[in-house]
Amino acid sequence: MGKRLRKLKKIRLHHEGKTTLFWSAIMLLVLNFAILHIFESRLPFDICITISAILYGILLNFFQCPIRTFESDTDGIVVAPADGKVVVVEETEENEYFHDRRIMVSIFMSLFNVHANWIPVDGTVKYVQHYDGNFHKAWLPKASEENERCTVVIETPDGTEILARQVAGAMARRIVTYPTVGEECFVDEHLGFIKFGSRVDLYLPLGTQVCVKLHQKTVGNETIVANLKSEQ
Repeated sequence: MGKRLRKLKKIRLHHEGKTTLFWSAIMLLVLNFAILHIFESRLPFDICITISAILYGILLNFFQCPIRTFESDTDGIVVAPADGKVVVVEETEENEYFHDRRIMVSIFMSLFNVHANWIPVDGTVKYVQHYDGNFHKAWLPKASEENERCTVVIETPDGTEILARQVAGAMARRIVTYPTVGEECFVDEHLGFIKFGSRVDLYLPLGTQVCVKLHQKTVGNETIVANLKSEQ
């Protein structure tokens, strides 16, 4: 299923960030206005407005919504669900849905990464489950099982099931997941959004050809993470 039947609307900032960006701008403006009128010296205001500009710039980058189209055939291909860095590539036990051994590929998103998440494969959504939990640092192994998280399982057209798990980090306080059980989903569409430092785990069948290496940087909806048909 190489062609995507639905496309994302062209936007520059993710709608999940509109409220945060608005109130952050208001608070920073009030703070800077207050400092300008409290201190006689101009220096405190100059320092505050510089720091405010840097912080707001980080927020703007965080809530970017890049418009990306995967240009190659998606048949049998797993595409990176997030911008970030590969922090795990290993065989492990998946105990929530598969209850067997899988290849786990985990992508960590820092505060400086775009936090929009993309659908990694074309297919049909078979399972969606959100769990409340702790807020350990996202790169720790226990984060995948103990932190707030949402699991999505997608069945590809050839019957292969892929699990994608959004995991909150120490600063994250909200995971948004868009797919619902039974709907078709496609590469180029958004899986969801995680606010602040976090990670996305992929669980792939044994025998899958992994195309990324540990510590490699990924670009969501562009980097090829794995080839599901390598053993077929």
